[in-house]
Amino acid sequence: MPPDFNLLKRYVMNEYDAVIECVSVEKCFKEGRLIVPVLKEINLTLARGERVAVVGSSGAGKSTLLHIMGGLDIPTKGEVRIGGRSMSSLNEGERSRLRNSELGFIYQFHHLLPEFTALENVAMPLLIAGLEPTEARHRASDVLAATGLSSRLSHKPGELSGGERQRAAVARALVTKPSCVLADEPTGNLDRNSASDVLDLMLNLNEDIGTSLVVVTHDENLAHRLGRVVRLVDGALRDG
Repeated sequence: MPPDFNLLKRYVMNEYDAVIECVSVEKCFKEGRLIVPVLKEINLTLARGERVAVVGSSGAGKSTLLHIMGGLDIPTKGEVRIGGRSMSSLNEGERSRLRNSELGFIYQFHHLLPEFTALENVAMPLLIAGLEPTEARHRASDVLAATGLSSRLSHKPGELSGGERQRAAVARALVTKPSCVLADEPTGNLDRNSASDVLDLMLNLNEDIGTSLVVVTHDENLAHRLGRVVRLVDGALRDG
């Protein structure tokens, strides 16, 4: 079943023109006595509804940047603002709540829990947020139907194809009504046809609903389909 984008519109909220802002972000790691710079003076603003591809060589720091943008890691210097709120001004509990309400995450591997059905996996973020179970299942069912999986609600990940598992991961990322989806190589583990289907779904979400997208990828063709491309070179961010 094809995705129903009208149904998905109710799952997106965004009150700010700038969804995510990186201001003079730097990141260093310690290796023994050495301090290794990974990100240098990163300035990046993601507007509402914008889609951006982050490309670069292996080890360039793409995933590190994505984790910092998503509040999963903290910069050595600089700050990240999500929905206008500085992550550095919040405690861990507040950062977690802001992250869960404003952001969705998709990874190369779907990370669905194998012992739970597609419906249960997608409902999980809502249950963690404290939503009543019946309502969580109802919302999860709606968003799975909207991503074309209405006939697969009771199937466990092992009973789904690779493309279906990644569609379920997209549904899980959307069910909390995020302003932005951060995706780390979301099609890297799929065959060509499944990868194209998942990418089409994500691009249509952006066009029809206004979900902002940040996609880390090594695939130049995929990157240019997103429109804006930024490149990490020697820890610095460049356009194109």
